[in-house]
Amino acid sequence: MVKIAPSVLSADFTKLKEDIESIENIHADWIHYDVMDGHFVDNISFGYSILNDLSKITDLFLDVHLMISDPLRYVDRFIDAHASLITFHYEAMNNENEIRELIKHINDKNVLVGISIKPSTPVESIKKYLDDVDLVLVMSVEPGFGGQSFIESSVGKIRELNQYKDYHHFLIEVDGGINDYTGKLCKDNGADVLVAGSYIFKAEDRKKAIDLLK
Repeated sequence: MVKIAPSVLSADFTKLKEDIESIENIHADWIHYDVMDGHFVDNISFGYSILNDLSKITDLFLDVHLMISDPLRYVDRFIDAHASLITFHYEAMNNENEIRELIKHINDKNVLVGISIKPSTPVESIKKYLDDVDLVLVMSVEPGFGGQSFIESSVGKIRELNQYKDYHHFLIEVDGGINDYTGKLCKDNGADVLVAGSYIFKAEDRKKAIDLLK
């Protein structure tokens, strides 16, 4: 069954503990934690200190998505803040050696590692890393802001990645514009993890929203 990862970026931070408890009680699988630096993307979110606080109020899997420049410089701070998985962007790296160094560094710290691609980046760009990562994150919107519409061409990327899963053993995660319709589209084409923010946290019935994704 597909895993559901509500994006804490859409939670109400005046009652964050209550919001986290609400998704725990309706069987969310992961918490998706978006880190944005105002440089790699045109938005700023939150850093490692809030992640550390979050780790104290939940036992859910902490799925950390680094939308930042120079992730190798900051990654240890997110590891120390109890990230379960750290995903970095292919486009934030300068070359193959840097990518392999970062993957090895995260693995050596006993944290799972993922690589993400923007809507304009082809799957071909990351094929050489599929043996070494635990997850590939397909961005189905331009990274940086919530509430965008799903980019339909993302389905082709999911389908393409799904052809490699039996040989490379990674999960396919999809983030951006996920709702009951687009979630089913992603799931039917091979997605393993669905990230949803406003669709879940703004829903009148959050349990129903999650159940429709599963």
